[in-house]
Amino acid sequence: MKNGNAPKRQAKRPLLSIARATAVAVTLAISLQSANAAKVTPPPVPTDLQLLPGNHAFFVGHAVGTQNYVCLPSGSGVKFVLFTPQATLFSDNDKQVTTHYFSPNPSQDGAIRATWQHSRDTSTVWGAVLLPTDMSTDSNFVAPGAIAWLKVTVVGTMGGPTGGDTLSGTTFIHRVNTVGGVAPSEGCTAPSDVGNAAFVPYAADYIFYTDR
Repeated sequence: MKNGNAPKRQAKRPLLSIARATAVAVTLAISLQSANAAKVTPPPVPTDLQLLPGNHAFFVGHAVGTQNYVCLPSGSGVKFVLFTPQATLFSDNDKQVTTHYFSPNPSQDGAIRATWQHSRDTSTVWGAVLLPTDMSTDSNFVAPGAIAWLKVTVVGTMGGPTGGDTLSGTTFIHRVNTVGGVAPSEGCTAPSDVGNAAFVPYAADYIFYTDR
């Protein structure tokens, strides 16, 4: 009987080892996620862009793309108007994490808003600059020739189709460390220029905050 029970006991040992290894892996993954979250340290921002206590940074994306403008009538003249950004956001190790563009916000009856969609779980947030003071060109922070730094208030969220929620808890987004992206000074100076488009390269960091 002893010899008959031995294989059963031996069979349990690999299962126990696998279970222990799985538990260790899960614990390590959780620890790494916590560590990565703790590493998101936002830069100083102008006073008007600062957030109320209770919001903390949890996610960052380094954007590379274009600010896309179209020449439209404006008052008695014409001017370039932003019709969408088009950017890819990357992690610190150069992995694509988010895409950024304009799209209809279902929480506001389809109003066109700035949009960020997570590349892996497709959770999506829509944001708006609600006040003029939520936009800063303070030369102590913003580089010459760069688009403004922004405080974006989240006005809509949507989870991914399989339950993805990486971005779902976002409350605010900072656009900081901007480079380029300013509308050109040429190509939109006369009525005949209406309809001209300009795709201006830019880079920026987007810092995502949550109050969870």
